[in-house]
Amino acid sequence: MRNLQTSSVLAVTILLVCASFTQAQTGQPAAPGKATASPATKRDLSGIWQYQGFGGAEGTAPEKDMPPMTPWAKSRFDSEKPGYGSRAIPGGNDPILQCDPMGFPRIMFMPLPLEFVQTPGRIFEFWEREHEWREIWTDGRPLPTDPDPTWYGYAIGHWEGDQTLVTESAGFNDKTWLGPYGYPHSEEMRVTERYQRTDHDTVQYDITVTDPVAYTKPIVGPRRYLKLRPTAEIEELPCVWSDENSFAKRIREPAAAKPAK
Repeated sequence: MRNLQTSSVLAVTILLVCASFTQAQTGQPAAPGKATASPATKRDLSGIWQYQGFGGAEGTAPEKDMPPMTPWAKSRFDSEKPGYGSRAIPGGNDPILQCDPMGFPRIMFMPLPLEFVQTPGRIFEFWEREHEWREIWTDGRPLPTDPDPTWYGYAIGHWEGDQTLVTESAGFNDKTWLGPYGYPHSEEMRVTERYQRTDHDTVQYDITVTDPVAYTKPIVGPRRYLKLRPTAEIEELPCVWSDENSFAKRIREPAAAKPAK
């Protein structure tokens, strides 16, 4: 049953990714129309949300909006073999094909739900993809000056007014990509996010990535949106190496030719 569930989710993800290439020709998703939902509760993001973007083929910013890379980043970039974008090749060496964690902020742009759980002094984000989680400290502490590098970093947050959570993150290792196109980052990366709950059912999401080791200017992502899914539940969807390896081999190796009769 689990393999069937994983295969179904993978199939849906692939369909969404394929659809993204057609949609991407017209730019980013349009902003939602006039809100008809009820007003948002104050200082509360609790619940399960769905990213309203183009799916797994979307990164921190579109390729055309990425700033110039430093020589260090360009060398890393040239060694990568992505499965999407202008340099796409079948299979490639995307870290997620090895069951490495997707990392942050890339995981934000997957077409699978995420859940916010708020507790005193902390907000948790749980992602269905990889069954990963992240904590955002809201007890007033500063970012560590020299945090140990991890896959999902160290995050602090504070509220601006009653509807906007602002987060600052640091302490990321450099093993992940900023999206499916192979853009790297260094351990000096810093991420600023703004989650503005514009009504009960909508969160407006803005992100800026600053990494002077890798890019000559900050990366300012286009505005995105999350929609509330009140009846959804977070499924268990860890990355299982046997399943990922089987899938990776299928897309890397063409089917053997049938022997002539």
